[in-house]
Amino acid sequence: MSGIEVIETVWIPMPDGTRLAARLWLPHEAKDTPLPCILEYIPYRRRDRTRMRDEGMHPHFAAAGYASIRVDIRGYGDSDGIAEDEYSHQEIQDGHDLIQWLASQDWCDGNVGMFGKSWGAYNAFQVAATRPPALKAIAPVMGTDDRWREDIHFYGGCLANDNFWWGSIMQLYNAMPPDPQIVGVDRWIDMWRERLEGTSFWPAMWLEHQTHDEMWRRGSISENYADIEVPVYFFGGWMDLYRDTPFRIAQNLKGPVKILMGPWAHLYPHEGVPGPKVDFVGEVIRFWDHWLKGQDTGLMDEPPLRFFLQDSAAPSGTHLQRTGRWIEEPSWPSPNVTEQTFWLNNQSLGKTAEPGGVMSICSPQTFGATAGDMCSFAIPGDMATDCRTDAGGALQFKGPPLTEPLALLGQPRVELTVTADQPQGLVAALFVDEAPDGAQTLIARGFCNLNHRDSDTRPTPITPGEDMSVSVPLYGTGYRVQAGHRLVLQIASAYWPVLWPSPAPVTLTIRPGTSRLVLPVRSQPKGETEPRSLPEPTAPKIAARKTHVRNGSMERSVHTDLTNNNVTHRFFLDGGVFGPIGDFRLDEIGTVLSDVSDRRYTIHPSDPLSAVATMEQTAGFEREGWSAKIWTYSEQRATETEFHLTSRLKAWSGEDLIFEEEKTHVIPRNGM
Repeated sequence: MSGIEVIETVWIPMPDGTRLAARLWLPHEAKDTPLPCILEYIPYRRRDRTRMRDEGMHPHFAAAGYASIRVDIRGYGDSDGIAEDEYSHQEIQDGHDLIQWLASQDWCDGNVGMFGKSWGAYNAFQVAATRPPALKAIAPVMGTDDRWREDIHFYGGCLANDNFWWGSIMQLYNAMPPDPQIVGVDRWIDMWRERLEGTSFWPAMWLEHQTHDEMWRRGSISENYADIEVPVYFFGGWMDLYRDTPFRIAQNLKGPVKILMGPWAHLYPHEGVPGPKVDFVGEVIRFWDHWLKGQDTGLMDEPPLRFFLQDSAAPSGTHLQRTGRWIEEPSWPSPNVTEQTFWLNNQSLGKTAEPGGVMSICSPQTFGATAGDMCSFAIPGDMATDCRTDAGGALQFKGPPLTEPLALLGQPRVELTVTADQPQGLVAALFVDEAPDGAQTLIARGFCNLNHRDSDTRPTPITPGEDMSVSVPLYGTGYRVQAGHRLVLQIASAYWPVLWPSPAPVTLTIRPGTSRLVLPVRSQPKGETEPRSLPEPTAPKIAARKTHVRNGSMERSVHTDLTNNNVTHRFFLDGGVFGPIGDFRLDEIGTVLSDVSDRRYTIHPSDPLSAVATMEQTAGFEREGWSAKIWTYSEQRATETEFHLTSRLKAWSGEDLIFEEEKTHVIPRNGM
């Protein structure tokens, strides 16, 4: 874009002498008239792996009159240091310090805004909680306020397999080299060796913390919402992982809060799938203009909460578009939402309780074949498919066909009185929309580690056969069930490959008429009007600056070995985290990037101790005069009493193997 200077590398000194590497988009007028600054602060390598995505946002912020900067966290990309953990004390302190550094630059007027998706949403919240004086507003996209309740590690106190696979992704990222063109040809390999030798295997480190301890409290702003004083505009999606955070922050943050929840997977809204996409860049510029420039854009005069109410849709592992409508709410809890109760009777959902008899289920360990991923990246096949495929492995409760549509907004929950026949177990609850033809679409799901029924800090064994009263929160949703459809609830004792299984098969028993499903039902207020139209993305597209070198491929499959009955979920992706794009060259810097990953989860239907998760990955960097490659392998198994993890790492500079390491980890099970 004309009128903007792009500075490939800006070095930002930290108080301890460490330098953070950044890329800066600077309007020419900033040299004469200082401007507010917009910060994005993440680990995913501004020089190469997020370069194309950065080009879709930062130049447009600069064109709107902001200095816009993308900073690599300490230990990543070309920044100095070693990565200790996600959201470490050092990372958040660095974020605080770099905001103050930005505010002191002669091109900055002293006002800073911060945004980011996922990791960048987390640390936007966490840095804001340290209250750097120059930070005036934040725009977190798809992140959480509570690392224990709503992150990749544990769901309802149950161990998530996302802890393994995402930690394995970071095993690879933590081992990636700096770029010799930036840090110097005489320095880069020493920096890389230091990085390789300093890496730890994060899935094992995280698994050392199987209760709601200080590790998870660190960085969870839910521990003290009063720490956040700046205005917040949160963007989220119903196909993303972080569906509950918007409700909690709308209820608990005391400063100005705006929420925009669309139908999207884990993508920025202007790239949003399922559609409809919206102009995130334009929307967040309105927010910056209000809080960083003092311009009345009208944004804060609108109702603060906007949600996309999705229509019923046929089950599919891939949704490119969702129909529905945008609605607004004045506050949360909303005056338009009330609770309705449906009792779990004998294979039915009813408005009144009908006690009598017992119902039991011992789910096969393969229950969950239709689960997809908890967090969709809009990669084909990663969304939940037809839930009736699994239904035989669960207790199933069906309501009668609805006589009129039912609009849901908020967080459903299941209140259970349940017994188990083992000292350790879990509950998986799936809330489903059943069409007249029998197809079942997942609306929401939730989980409960029964050993955490009294405390998530001190697990206690189950007394087999003893009644337990537990509440199972399902994740938040905005969904409109059509007339003629049925509400269905499935209760299971396993959910593979989303959750790591209990040590032994568990039979759950429920007495009819003693448990209930509680739904947040939205009534349309009188005189409700259509909210302001959200424009589709209009920011001019950046000319393509990459060249495909080799096409990629993908496989997402569930395979049953009929010789031994083992079931394997495989996700093979040649081309990074977001799609099968193969190898490509970033034309501006001449670097060819390659990424291949192969994730497999295998289990026998009757043996939870047969569970094994593996992930093999490679990443490459290639250009004239420079070649670097990393290979990683990770594996997780368990006995009745221990988790066993293995991690392997190799790194090559050109043809030379410069680093090789294998580590094993044995971690006691603590109610998992």
